[in-house]
Amino acid sequence: MGAATDGTEIVRLSKEHAELKPVADAVMALGRVKAEAPELEEMAASGDPEMAALARDELEALKDKLPDLEHEVALLLAPKDKDENASAILEVRAGTGGDEAALFAGDLFRMYQRYAQTQGWRVEIDSVSEGDAGGYKEIVAAVTGDGVFGRLKFESGVHRVQRVPATEAQGRIHTSAATVAVLPEPEDVEIEIRDQDLRIDTYRSSGAGGQHVNKTDSAVRITHLPTNIVVTSSEKSQHQNRARAMKALKVKLYDMQREALDSARSESRKSQVGSGDRSERIRTYNFPQGRVTDHRINLTLYNLPKIMEGEALDDVINPLIAEDQAARLAALEDEFG
Repeated sequence: MGAATDGTEIVRLSKEHAELKPVADAVMALGRVKAEAPELEEMAASGDPEMAALARDELEALKDKLPDLEHEVALLLAPKDKDENASAILEVRAGTGGDEAALFAGDLFRMYQRYAQTQGWRVEIDSVSEGDAGGYKEIVAAVTGDGVFGRLKFESGVHRVQRVPATEAQGRIHTSAATVAVLPEPEDVEIEIRDQDLRIDTYRSSGAGGQHVNKTDSAVRITHLPTNIVVTSSEKSQHQNRARAMKALKVKLYDMQREALDSARSESRKSQVGSGDRSERIRTYNFPQGRVTDHRINLTLYNLPKIMEGEALDDVINPLIAEDQAARLAALEDEFG
């Protein structure tokens, strides 16, 4: 890094250094522990009873520490998702269940917003379609920060809710659903998009009213004709909307490429936690029992209110990450025996 003069190169090298340093530190720590063992064994066999007893105690402590250090090194050397540290695009959409599904989509988005605050991430809403009775039919936001995608990628899928809706007069429990998609937003997305493949429409922004909303066709809708992907942005500036919509389109096209590669690479690992299959029901939120169940790892928790507030979402995310790490270690062992 000291020899680099180009700003972009310095940033790239800094990131590479930050990724490699934990690996180097863990390997050196393991090396030091392994190097101490022969010396302690020699001391334990010495004629000095007091020194030998101390050496045996240290050797036992060393042996207890060794498996954890080896596991840490193996985990750091296991194949990683290259988008682990990327920011992300978060999309939440109401599914089956009408008004209640839109209300639940609103609850989910609020959960992620509050979780983002606890992580020090920034959330910027790109587009929103509100539900008739509240909540959201659809909301798309950029979540910016370190390691966003690595922690939120397991949220992709169908989230099911069981509760008595506010719109239910007879107190019956309804089952509704919302879908969540989390797409990586790497800083350097190199996707070629030809102008002739795009249809760009402008339309009037929807909002709380006011002269600007009523008179200006500022919102932008871009359709990528080869894939039929549609992205929108509906802030006040049409120029800004076009730039944000193009960025969102690149992210979606990147995600398509990423999914195709993942599918080709891991056809034999369909049970993988991080597969992100958005058609799969991944979690159920049962309000009458205060219960949250993640169906992928058979995890059931009874702290639903804290999870919905975002403060206990790590109680779900951490076991999913641990399961994914175990799967990556297993794949590494299969590959290298």
